[in-house]
Amino acid sequence: MTSLVLFLLIFLAAGATLLAANLVLGWFIRPNKPSPEKGEVYECGEQPVGPAWVQFDLRFYVVALLFVIFDVELAFFFPWAVVFGSATRAADESQPAAVRAEAAANLQPQGGAPPEGRAPDAAAVRKLAWLAFADIMVFFGVLLVGFAYLWRRGDLEWVRSMAAHAAAAGEAQAETRPAAVAGLAEVQSGAS
Repeated sequence: MTSLVLFLLIFLAAGATLLAANLVLGWFIRPNKPSPEKGEVYECGEQPVGPAWVQFDLRFYVVALLFVIFDVELAFFFPWAVVFGSATRAADESQPAAVRAEAAANLQPQGGAPPEGRAPDAAAVRKLAWLAFADIMVFFGVLLVGFAYLWRRGDLEWVRSMAAHAAAAGEAQAETRPAAVAGLAEVQSGAS
C-alpha cells in the first residue's frame, strides 16, 4: 500500500469519525419536545395552503431562476470590467507608455503579449472600449427587459398570490352564501 492511499484512508476515517461523533453527541444533547406546530408544513415563513403533498408555488421557482440569472450576469460583469478597464487605461494618452503597454497586455490572450515598451494604438483601443461598453449595454438591456416582464406580470409580488387566494376563497363563500340564505328562508317560511 502506497503512502498516498494510506493518507487517504486516514483522512476518510478521521472525517467519518468526526461526523459520527457530532451526530451521536447531538442525539444525546438536543431536546426532544414534539408539538403540533413542529409537525406542520413549513413553506419559507408563509402560512401553508392545502396539504403537504402538493406542488410548490411557482413563485419559489421564479425567484430561484431570477437569482441564477442575476448571479450569472454578475459573473459576466467581472471579465467585462477587466476588458473595459484595461482598454480605457490603454487608450488614455495622458498615461506613460509603459502603463498603457501593461494595460494592453491584459487584453491579449495568454502568450500573445505585445512587444515590451511599445504603447498601443490609442484609437484602436478606444474603439475596443466602446465596443465592450456597447456589448454590456445590450447584455444588460436584455436582462432588464426580462426583469421588467416579470415585474409587469406580477411574479415578484409575494403578497399578490395570497391576496388572490383570499379573494378566490371570498368569492367562493359569496357564491355559496345566497343559496344558503335562500334555503334558510325556505325553512323559516315553512316553519311559520
